[in-house]
Amino acid sequence: MLRVLRGGTPEAAALLDRTTRMAGSIDDQVAAILADVRTRRDAAVADYTRRFDKREPTAGSYELSRARWAELAAGVEPQVRAALELATQRLRAFHALQLDPEVDVVLDGVRLELRVTPLARVGLYVPGGTARYPSSVLMTAIPAKVAGVPEVIMVTPGASPEALLAAQLAGVDRVFELGGAQAVAALAYGTETVPRVDKIVGPGNAWVASAKRQVYGEVDIDSIAGPSEVLIIADAGANPAWVAADLIAQAEHDTEARAILVTTAPALPAAVEAELLRQLADLPRKEIALAALRSHGAAVIVASIEAAIAYANAFAPEHLELQIADARAAAALCTTSGAIFVGAYSSEAAGDYLAGANHVLPTGGAARYASPLGVHHFRKRTSIVEYSAAAAAAHAAPIAALAACEGLDGHGRSALLRGKP
Repeated sequence: MLRVLRGGTPEAAALLDRTTRMAGSIDDQVAAILADVRTRRDAAVADYTRRFDKREPTAGSYELSRARWAELAAGVEPQVRAALELATQRLRAFHALQLDPEVDVVLDGVRLELRVTPLARVGLYVPGGTARYPSSVLMTAIPAKVAGVPEVIMVTPGASPEALLAAQLAGVDRVFELGGAQAVAALAYGTETVPRVDKIVGPGNAWVASAKRQVYGEVDIDSIAGPSEVLIIADAGANPAWVAADLIAQAEHDTEARAILVTTAPALPAAVEAELLRQLADLPRKEIALAALRSHGAAVIVASIEAAIAYANAFAPEHLELQIADARAAAALCTTSGAIFVGAYSSEAAGDYLAGANHVLPTGGAARYASPLGVHHFRKRTSIVEYSAAAAAAHAAPIAALAACEGLDGHGRSALLRGKP
């Protein structure tokens, strides 16, 4: 099931090559939907929603009424409700610590400020239908609300009671039962009933990912989410059952998911393989996990923990687990992961649901430069510059010199006029 590869080989290097690009046909079809919604607005949204989701608007809108929202959310079983309430509490506590301060300083008579303000309106895309992802609602809405965003709009193609309860707990303001590229277009451009937002966040299928990529610039987005991925560094002391369980947890997401083991122990892959077969036997999503492991799973054998860390830094995984001795010291050397899970007791599943860190993470190698979703993604910064007369006079000549160097004499004249007594 798991291909066993040697570190330093072309086969192991090939695992590093991932992309979030969509098939050209999807991009073309999405572009047509976006253009149609931009022109025909609600009428186009309704046409695509009828075609793809077989859903009609209610009284001219796909917005879920507060009464219906509350009714559905009330039906969530107590155990799930309690877990969502605990996750909400932990996420708020961690994200509240991410609020960054403003800057206000005077340098030689020039007052410089960096003002930090929340975005005015944010859109959350939440998968629906047969999928239930209340955790994604919490992970996207809570940092937005902690950041101070006044209005959070959620779109989902068929809201589950659990997602609606999560929306209540997180402070979502409005819910529209819309999905697909047409929902992204409605948020990006605005329609008669769906307000235009400043930013769109949240996971979706290839159509949603393509739509987010194409509307970027009209609005901001969190990222383009590729297949989910985990890379586990394990040594001879790792528990094969725990390693296998965490590989399966990633593989069951999607047939394109990446589940990679990197180990210094040559005997470990065979032990993990045996555990995979045993644990998959009664897994409800067995076929999905099997397909992912066969197509994209691998075990890479390396000579040292240092070599394993170097491979992980080159891979830049969404999730990195360190099931090794002295995992804390190794974590300090891991520089390109969306999230690092330190020690065998720190499962990626805990990060997905309850730990308190955000599970919206960069994929496809984007962890080389991108960060987990956080409060800073929902706050913008404005520079403020205030000169005194004396400072304007003092800086006039240097400004004019730099302007002349760049061939922008009008800039220099503007400064020199203010520098005259």
